[in-house]
Amino acid sequence: MSSHHIVKEKQEPALYIDGLGNFSEEFLGQLLEWSPTLLVSGENYDKIISLGLKVDVLVNGTDQEVQEDTKVIQGPVDPFMVAVNYLYEEKYPAVNVIAKKFDLEKFAGFEDKINLVVFTERAKHYPIRSGFSVWKPAGSEFLIHGNRYIEVTNLAQNEEEIFIVVKDGFVEFTFSGQPIFISEPI
Repeated sequence: MSSHHIVKEKQEPALYIDGLGNFSEEFLGQLLEWSPTLLVSGENYDKIISLGLKVDVLVNGTDQEVQEDTKVIQGPVDPFMVAVNYLYEEKYPAVNVIAKKFDLEKFAGFEDKINLVVFTERAKHYPIRSGFSVWKPAGSEFLIHGNRYIEVTNLAQNEEEIFIVVKDGFVEFTFSGQPIFISEPI
C-alpha cells in the first residue's frame, strides 16, 4: 500500500510569514518547494489561504475560521516571538521568515534558539558568528548590521556602507562577541 502523504520531519526549515507585503510569489513558491511547516500571523492568514496554501499553524489569529488541521497558537507578545518560541519548543532547528521589513531589534537575540533567515522583498538577512566565510563572485554585496568593529577579507566598503566582494573567492568576517546580522540582495 502506498501513501502520498507528506511527512514533515523538521528536516527543512519551517516557514513563518510575518508580513508578505510585495514579496515575490515565485520566490515564495521556492521557499515552499519542500513542504515546510507553514506558520502564518493572523493578519496574513486570509491572504495566504487565498493563494491556495495549507497553513499548519496560525499565530495570534483572532476570530478567523481556520482550515481543517490548522493549529492555532496565541501569545501575549509579537506574533514573531510566539512563532519562534513555538518552533523552539517543538525542536525545529531552523526557520525562514518572510517580513515586510528587517528590524534588527525584532530579530536579534534568537540566534542561540534557532537558525534564522529573514527574507524581505529585496534581501535576505541572517546572523553569523565570527569566522563565518562564504564563497561569492566579485561584485556581490553585503550589508553589515550594527556598528561594531569587524574585520573582513575580500570586501571593500562603498559610500552607502555596502560591502562589495572584490574578487571571486571566499569572504570572511571576524569580530568579537555575539553573532551579527548581515544582509545580501536576493
